[in-house]
Amino acid sequence: MISNQTIETAGYEIMKKAAIDIPEDYLAGIKATAAKESGELSGFVIKTMIKNYEAATSDRRPMCADTGLPRYYIKVGDDAAFEGGFTGIERALRSATARATHDVPLRPNRVHPLWRTEHNNNVGINAPEVEWTFEPDADWIDITTVHKGGLFGTDYRMLFPGDGIDGIKRFLLDTLISFGKRGLCCQPAIVGVGLGGSKDTCMQLGKQAACLRVVGDRNPDPKIAALELELMELGNNIGMGAMGFVGSSMVVDLHIEVGHTHTGGMPMSVHTFCLSSRRATARVHANGTVTYRTDPQWFTPYHRRETVDWAGIEGAEAHA
Repeated sequence: MISNQTIETAGYEIMKKAAIDIPEDYLAGIKATAAKESGELSGFVIKTMIKNYEAATSDRRPMCADTGLPRYYIKVGDDAAFEGGFTGIERALRSATARATHDVPLRPNRVHPLWRTEHNNNVGINAPEVEWTFEPDADWIDITTVHKGGLFGTDYRMLFPGDGIDGIKRFLLDTLISFGKRGLCCQPAIVGVGLGGSKDTCMQLGKQAACLRVVGDRNPDPKIAALELELMELGNNIGMGAMGFVGSSMVVDLHIEVGHTHTGGMPMSVHTFCLSSRRATARVHANGTVTYRTDPQWFTPYHRRETVDWAGIEGAEAHA
């Protein structure tokens, strides 16, 4: 049985990793962007970012002074046995957050929205957020932490079926231009687009697309994958580069996630992950051992299932 202490230790370790060490996929994406950037100031900023990442890892300090709002994404295997139930996992992760805030340190960004009171540890009412999903035929628990800024870099619009792909492109460009001109995101960024669902689901899908998929990952639907590449190219041709300077490096990658929606609408959300792309994952195995990685592997075939019943990957392919 997986103990609460093992969960807390894993949560604490990924808090440190996410704050300090940039994921390799994003670092490779940034270096590729730097090689193509023609804007002088934008190119200088990207190269300075890379030096900052290297210094953060070497000195074991957070890569950005604003360490964002820590949150968790938990994937529980059907066969996982763990102490204390789901509330035990949540308590362990809240404790890990409080300890990491003090030890790393993380900036204590969480305050009450009305009274501005805080506990100096990033823990409070509905904080840190914990989102759950599940996986069949597994006896492990995956814990992913994401440190994302909580103020800007997201937007939503209710499109309609008649707006089509052109409407999606228009809203994306409007959003990225607005973000870049007003300093509402820290680019180059991984951009997530949520399409469909209800408004709250649409926002969740877009954030997950930005934060839980790695650079170079493509949606398994070939038409959506092609749209991802097309929108990424559009985003890099609006004349903006790093931190809003003139250039061609607004988007490191772009991911789309979809959810079935009401027949009369096409909700859309756009999210930019910050230039640190802070994420880390721990897999807690049934025997209590823990392995670490930077690819959350959140969107499994089961997670994207369409049918009522689930018959495994072979069954999903048969229904595709």
